[in-house]
Amino acid sequence: MKIICTKSELLNGVSIVSKAVPSKTTMSILQCILIDAEADQIKLVANDMELGIETVIKGDIAEKGKIALDARMLFDIIRKLPDSNVTITTDASLKANISCEKSKFNIIGKPADEFPVLAQLDHSDSITLSQYTLKEVIRQTIFSISDNDNSPLMTGELFDINEDNLRVASLDGHRISIRNVKLKNVYSPKKVVVPGKSLSEISKIIGDDTDKNVSIFFTPNHILFEFDDTVVLSRLIEGEYFNVDQMITKDYETKVTVSKKDLFDCIDRSTLLVKEGDKRPIIVDIREGSLELKINSTFGSMDEEIDITKEGKDIMIGFNPKFVMDVLKVIDSDEINMYMVNPKSPCFIRDDDDSYIYLVLPINFTTVS
Repeated sequence: MKIICTKSELLNGVSIVSKAVPSKTTMSILQCILIDAEADQIKLVANDMELGIETVIKGDIAEKGKIALDARMLFDIIRKLPDSNVTITTDASLKANISCEKSKFNIIGKPADEFPVLAQLDHSDSITLSQYTLKEVIRQTIFSISDNDNSPLMTGELFDINEDNLRVASLDGHRISIRNVKLKNVYSPKKVVVPGKSLSEISKIIGDDTDKNVSIFFTPNHILFEFDDTVVLSRLIEGEYFNVDQMITKDYETKVTVSKKDLFDCIDRSTLLVKEGDKRPIIVDIREGSLELKINSTFGSMDEEIDITKEGKDIMIGFNPKFVMDVLKVIDSDEINMYMVNPKSPCFIRDDDDSYIYLVLPINFTTVS
């Protein structure tokens, strides 16, 4: 095999697929990137058996072939080469020569036929949305998945398609995030649970162009995202997702409209008095025209008022400050609406057309004096 391409093109391609290279594995071949130049294009592939990424890079193929090279070694070498054309040549002994201007590296590769190829999926069942929309949906929901492998379904996100609506939901037992997206076409109903790790990696490599689309294909066991010159294949999480509808209500006794920035900044200041890992709640005291936020810790206390518009009853309720701040970070509106029933029931943050819905469970507190 002999290929020639620019350093920037090769480095970008290696960076993209490296997100599917496992940090730890008993199968050394999975720590490699497959360079496949057997057809009329140069493909780079990485696959950890749960997540696989394939991308096509621009370059010249002087001699066809393929080889698997250690991903970390390949990335580090390319990253430090001069900004010029890079030539990769291999021989029958699986040695790869990487040269750029006067720099030359020789590294040992592995047989390409040992590398696990990506599963070939039926492309008939799919939906299409803009890259920008998918990136935003992931950003606005990924923070509320669980990192506890004892609850596999909570480590993923529900993709629920019903006619022309896509609902993406995530939860971790303390909060729920839901984004509803209106699709341009009507599709058959389907529900799948996509690993949060896969979505997180997709969000890092996908663009934010409203004019470029991503096609999403579904099978019983896999989901495939296709955009630009890249394909991302992920296994699905097995099992039936939680009934999110049962957890959502539009009933409320108190509605508060407040500046997102004012509320975020106030909570942010309050956390100065809280050690990392300390589950000290913020206490929100809502009365006519004002929201008073209080916190008490071993370092001291804080008390601050924010102007609000209130409908309904006064209420005093406690929250984990991080959970509220996580929500506020991803909402683009200048003002938010908060809906509450009582101090022991969930608080909902939602917009008027339910394009987003966030549920945050309250926590018990002792009144700050």
